[in-house]
Amino acid sequence: MIFLDLDGTLSDPAPGILGAVVHALTGLGVPVPPERDLTWVIGPPLLDSFATLGAPDPLLALEIYRARYGETGLLGCKVYDGIPAVLQTLRSAGHRLCLMTAKPHVYATRITAHFGLDVHLAHQFGPELDGTRNDKAELLAHALSVCKTPAHEAVMIGDRHHDIDAALANGMRSIAVRWGYGTPDEYVSADAICDHPADIPATVAKLSNPGGHAQSAETSTTAS
Repeated sequence: MIFLDLDGTLSDPAPGILGAVVHALTGLGVPVPPERDLTWVIGPPLLDSFATLGAPDPLLALEIYRARYGETGLLGCKVYDGIPAVLQTLRSAGHRLCLMTAKPHVYATRITAHFGLDVHLAHQFGPELDGTRNDKAELLAHALSVCKTPAHEAVMIGDRHHDIDAALANGMRSIAVRWGYGTPDEYVSADAICDHPADIPATVAKLSNPGGHAQSAETSTTAS
């Protein structure tokens, strides 16, 4: 079983997310950093990010964000080049694929359906709008239970430390990807690192072999 993050892993969501974040901060009178300095909000739960940004009422900020994002930002993303072919290759190799995202499930499923990614996914997991399973480790534990998959038979793929940390918390292996919004220090605990989407199938195959999970992130980094 392979669990795949959405934002920063399968798609680049920056225009839609950042535009809605700026809209929410502006609406609450909070000083707005340049968008180039806001990319760190992509991936983690937005409620936490609004608190960090100084929103006086993070819940209200999230409500304003969702109103704008659901109207104009949701589909303002781009699937990374090569991702559909990678998903097809993984499925052809016999892997079951699941979405594992911090984006609310109701939004994530609209995105995957719009871009035709849903046909590759056996399940799609994301938190509820009320915050249920907002913690990614908790969400991943729930997904393993639903899928009846032992942790040692699953791999988490994502671009932020939240993905790697969630995998570690559940006793899973993980693959970090460099094309998203993470930084190198977020990948130190990953079992492998991919530089390009096309590297994913071979890296998954390597981790699936006996002893593959024992490699460090540094030694298992794929070549550019």
